[in-house]
Amino acid sequence: MAIGVFGDVPDAEEAVRAPDVALETVTSFSKPLYWMFEMGHAALDPLRVIADAGKLYYRNPVNPLAHTGFGKSMSAACEMFERSTRRYGKPDWGITETVVGATRVPVEIETVWERPFCKLLHFRRDFAEPPRRPQPRMVIVAPLSGHYATLLRGTVQTLLPNHDLYITDWVDARNVPMSDGRFDLDDYIDYLIDIFRHLGGGVHALAVCQPAVPVLAAVARMEDMGDPDVPASMVLMGGPIDTRESPTAVNHFAEARKIDWFRRNVITTVPWPHAGIMRQVYPGFLQLHGFMSMNIERHLQAHAEMFGHLVKGDGDSATKHREFYDEYLSVMDLPAEYYLQTLETVFIDHSLPKGEMTHRGARVDTSKIRNVALLTVEGENDDISGVGQTRAAHRLCSNLPDDKKAHYMQPTVGHYGVFNGSRFRAEIAPRISDFVLSHNWPRKGHNQDGEPQGSQ
Repeated sequence: MAIGVFGDVPDAEEAVRAPDVALETVTSFSKPLYWMFEMGHAALDPLRVIADAGKLYYRNPVNPLAHTGFGKSMSAACEMFERSTRRYGKPDWGITETVVGATRVPVEIETVWERPFCKLLHFRRDFAEPPRRPQPRMVIVAPLSGHYATLLRGTVQTLLPNHDLYITDWVDARNVPMSDGRFDLDDYIDYLIDIFRHLGGGVHALAVCQPAVPVLAAVARMEDMGDPDVPASMVLMGGPIDTRESPTAVNHFAEARKIDWFRRNVITTVPWPHAGIMRQVYPGFLQLHGFMSMNIERHLQAHAEMFGHLVKGDGDSATKHREFYDEYLSVMDLPAEYYLQTLETVFIDHSLPKGEMTHRGARVDTSKIRNVALLTVEGENDDISGVGQTRAAHRLCSNLPDDKKAHYMQPTVGHYGVFNGSRFRAEIAPRISDFVLSHNWPRKGHNQDGEPQGSQ
């Protein structure tokens, strides 16, 4: 989920020593790269159809070969080929109910605010009777760093019983027409400020990984302007506030290559027939290459194990593999302006901790934050946002009273475990709920009556 991930991170030093002529060679290749990817994907369509048919043929119980080792191996091979070459679309949320207390409550997902690059979803719980326990309003700011917001499905399911939840559902840039304009880090901050104003003062903001920086910047700008719709609290989880603290391989990779390398080598153009044709993007298939290459041995082993599960007929294990990789392999394109500006501001120049970050020409002054409570959460084994990178927010919020600050480091978990998994459910989520509840205050500001404002 790191914004700077691309390529084989351990070889960053080799890339730095590469001659400029090699970079220019890659530049001429990267411009039509998306078109070449689409052509390759289309060329594999007939083979995917054959593989899918072969899987059904060798799995059909009326086929005698389906009960032999040969038939099971062929069926497994066909499925593995089809899954390895298909394009994975946006996953479904699959959340239709939650349990509040001892009562099952239906959940409806509705869009309450919308802009070209983002929708704000509300997980509306249809209570027969309102719960006695306070249900603080919380907006989860999902990362715009490659995967869809559905990657936080477990986070939503864990927090939903005790919170009135909203989440930012970012739109795949290849589906946004050029007529809708550009989108960069300044626009990202504008979106967040608009969302906070739409929901009215007193909402709680929870940022997972990459959004920690724009959330902190948006709150600082709102506090600086005296905006009455400022959130009641912000929870920053595994975010790159100051990547000079415990720098990871991802951080070293970004600093080693500098912004021009990324501009020349990973930015390409969306081809026809996508709605965003001719838009400059950091494409999802390159991001996926980066994600996979960081732990390629682990992914190869996982797929080898799935092949064995399919041959043995271990349906439960194969289903778990499918569910994980259906989510993991679903990636989206990022707007080039946003990607490059975020990469330079956060990972290369460290503008926020240096006090040099600006938004629409105005300096982002985190010392202006005096009213918004701050909770930071880190994982002891986080290899994306190192220990201390998120906690740096406390140092930047120098005028925030101590009784409005809290920090928690979860032992033995990595980056993903900060916002999902058993440790998150048992140890992190209860701390978040307690912190939010202790800093909860009634809705105020421009939207006091609690009625949703009309989306634009």
